[in-house]
Amino acid sequence: MVVVSSSSSSFLLLTALVVLVSWQAFASDPSPLQDFCVADMYSPVRVNGFACKNPMDVNADDFFKAAMLDTPRNTMGSKVGSNVTLVSAVQLPGLNTLGISIARIDYAPLGQNPPHTHPRATEILIVLEGTLCVGFVTSNPDNKLFSKVLNKGDVFVFPVGLIHFQFNHDPYKPAVAIVALSSQNPGTITIANAVFGSKPPISDDVLAKAFQVEKETIDWLQAQFWEDNNY
Repeated sequence: MVVVSSSSSSFLLLTALVVLVSWQAFASDPSPLQDFCVADMYSPVRVNGFACKNPMDVNADDFFKAAMLDTPRNTMGSKVGSNVTLVSAVQLPGLNTLGISIARIDYAPLGQNPPHTHPRATEILIVLEGTLCVGFVTSNPDNKLFSKVLNKGDVFVFPVGLIHFQFNHDPYKPAVAIVALSSQNPGTITIANAVFGSKPPISDDVLAKAFQVEKETIDWLQAQFWEDNNY
């Protein structure tokens, strides 16, 4: 029988906590173990990311995408008045395993990128044209709003996992922003889509109580068309 002293137990517990905290502090997209791992979109292998293309078949075009972010995108067909052009490992295979992606966002006058989160990425935004009201909300219990009005050249950061938004409050002029994200696949959870578009079982009762509104209001909201945020 092995007897563990209280001091040894305390040391083991402290060590375990340090390891756990350290792991959480460095948790992100896995670090690459080679110079590059160009995504093989045709591989049947399913891994955390994409399987690697044979390095002998890699060329400069795997790291290049022509004129991807220079052209204004149409916002007329969007209910929220924005259009996101994402460049991730899907669009640019050379990004696979490198832990980064980028997007262009075009905003119509009074257009918005509605409240959403990226579960796997911090986001940094720079305004190229126009003016944007942006912000994010901290987690429970404070739910504190941090918000700023940004002009051309201004930069703002949205911490990983927190609900955030951008809104072009100019009724006459469009706006454009570029964002970078600390994941090759940041993921997006658009709040309205997730809450009202998923229609889970017994959702009427759950959502009516959660939002403290009548069931008819929930029914009306669920009947709307909830378009996807594509980054």
